[in-house]
Amino acid sequence: MGLGIGSRVRHPAYGNGVVIRLHKMAYDVCFMLYGIKQIGREYEAWEIVDAIPSEETTSFSDAEQSLLRILRTYNALTEEVPLGERWENGTLILKPGEEGRQSKEMAIDVFFHKIVMVRDRLRVMEQRVNASKNLSDEEKINLQQYITRIYGSLTSFNVLFKHKEDHFVGERSGK
Repeated sequence: MGLGIGSRVRHPAYGNGVVIRLHKMAYDVCFMLYGIKQIGREYEAWEIVDAIPSEETTSFSDAEQSLLRILRTYNALTEEVPLGERWENGTLILKPGEEGRQSKEMAIDVFFHKIVMVRDRLRVMEQRVNASKNLSDEEKINLQQYITRIYGSLTSFNVLFKHKEDHFVGERSGK
């Protein structure tokens, strides 16, 4: 059975990937760390994580939608996160506690964008830690705990987000 566009695979050398294009004798596979590689259709050393049946014809739109879904799954795609309405066109003002010092102002959407970028980069770091073959399980757990604490430190900024699902989440009590 041939793999269709959007099929997820795990290659022994390249790691996790997604079939993005079909050729007569090969697949173009997009790997998270190594980019697009062409792999022969007869290749058997990889693990098929999620097989999507090959169709005779696949539109560009179908392929594009599959790729977007995979990129979102692996957090390799920066999504636009909406700012809460009450903050739109707002200004962040940092006022020093010392007399005679000048305040710093910044458009709140610029500040918000920087917070979202921190979150996106943390997610990528988290995935790289988890996928690393050079770290022991104990090292991965230790690094994961630091990442969780960083998320917890950033929960103060959740007030800026429009949707609750975009919030930072740190350690939960009771763990």
